[in-house]
Amino acid sequence: MKRLSIVIRNDGYDQLYTPLTFAYTAAKKGIEVDILFVLWAVRVLTKQGAKTVKMDPQHASQEEWFKQQVRRDGDPLSIHDFIMVVKQAGPVNFYGCRLAAATFGVEASQLIPEANGIADPLWFLEEKAIKADHCQYF
Repeated sequence: MKRLSIVIRNDGYDQLYTPLTFAYTAAKKGIEVDILFVLWAVRVLTKQGAKTVKMDPQHASQEEWFKQQVRRDGDPLSIHDFIMVVKQAGPVNFYGCRLAAATFGVEASQLIPEANGIADPLWFLEEKAIKADHCQYF
């Protein structure tokens, strides 16, 4: 595999770990990874949004246990730190969906430095997802 596209729609703390782990693992092998954050997840690409990520309510009672597991494994505890690690691992691009950004009031000026910008979802599908060897949705 040379290219992987990922679409993330949820912003739950625990729900972000799987797609970010996929991206990290692929990037470490030199695979180009493009990620589109849609719906609620677009807020994660802002400093405020990355700081306020909460555990999905379904698993909120297990939040401390999950964070202990993350610490045990030596993984970054904050989502922004994890995004930074993923970005440093290899060729990874983070995009916020233009439509989601408009819905949630996310401006390009608010994006974390690791983000590549706000992109039209059709552009992402035509230029990234279709051209990828695999596209994964979370």
